[in-house]
Amino acid sequence: MQKGFRRGLVIVLVLLGLGALAAPKIVSLSAARDEAAAPAPAARVLKVRTHAVRPELLVERLATTGTLRANEQVEITSEIAGKVVAILFDEGSRVDAGQVLVRIDDAELSAERQRIRHQLELAEIREARQRQLLDEGVQSQQDYDFALSQLNVLRSELQVLEAQLTKTAIRAPFAGTLGLRYVSLGSYLSPQTRIASLQDVDPIKVDFSVPEKYASQVRLGGRISFRVGGTDGPFTGEVYAVEPSVERETRSLLLRARSPNPGGRLLPGAFADVEVVVREVAGALAVPNLAVIPELGGKKVFVYEDGKAQERRVETGIRSAEWIEVTTGLEPGDRVIVSAIQQLRPGLAVEPEVAEAQP
Repeated sequence: MQKGFRRGLVIVLVLLGLGALAAPKIVSLSAARDEAAAPAPAARVLKVRTHAVRPELLVERLATTGTLRANEQVEITSEIAGKVVAILFDEGSRVDAGQVLVRIDDAELSAERQRIRHQLELAEIREARQRQLLDEGVQSQQDYDFALSQLNVLRSELQVLEAQLTKTAIRAPFAGTLGLRYVSLGSYLSPQTRIASLQDVDPIKVDFSVPEKYASQVRLGGRISFRVGGTDGPFTGEVYAVEPSVERETRSLLLRARSPNPGGRLLPGAFADVEVVVREVAGALAVPNLAVIPELGGKKVFVYEDGKAQERRVETGIRSAEWIEVTTGLEPGDRVIVSAIQQLRPGLAVEPEVAEAQP
């Protein structure tokens, strides 16, 4: 009886062990059937931003530096020597062309002019008498020529003196703004003594240079924009003069532009950050710079087509700070992908978000 019990116990244990071994397989098969029966998960769609390609005006600009200069600038000086008897301007004031700024003592010159006038009156009387005698035949031609010569000399001396008297009134050669004054009443001026500076700053000039490789692309009438520290900008200007040769030391070409300066906000001598319009292309197919992927042997972009990203080989032209012209490889209406560039591959499912701004 004990042997029968033991045999039965062994059989039960063996059956339990076999059941334990078979259970994982049954569960695995059941799970596999469940997975096969369940629907497959949807493929992952990458959300991207796109730029709709269409003809645009694309402007290529060159960044450089420049210096502001007055439209007209001169140091007011005296052409003759003399003592200052009147100062007729205020420092920093606006003056008109021809306005008298300083008067120099002209007493001696006025007295000399009066003396020459008296001598001239006598010389005219003498010349008239000699001409009458010559006509009557009682005076030689030589004597008359001598009297006429004396008359002409005195006339010339009077003209020189009148010119010197004119210079005793120092005038503004053009309309502008005066700077600081460097003379006082009673000062003795010699020729070239500095009195004040005069500047016309509206419009203002901008001197700048570009590398020689752009020499054939800059032109008269070209547009520039520039910024000056401490002012609200940017300001705009137009190129009106180009140096006819390239500087050998810097291999650069010097240009000059004019810019309106109402109110004199911009001051001569200031440093300017300048952007020069080098080229303009109308109808360019432009895309953001980040959309163009350089690779060995060329460049490519990804475009959105039928819910997928597709690769396009492209060639490029001019570029600006944010945009680049595509000359071949794209057509108007193509939607270029401009985000998640590193994650793209041909045939990847994508979904557009908001289109990028146009240039």
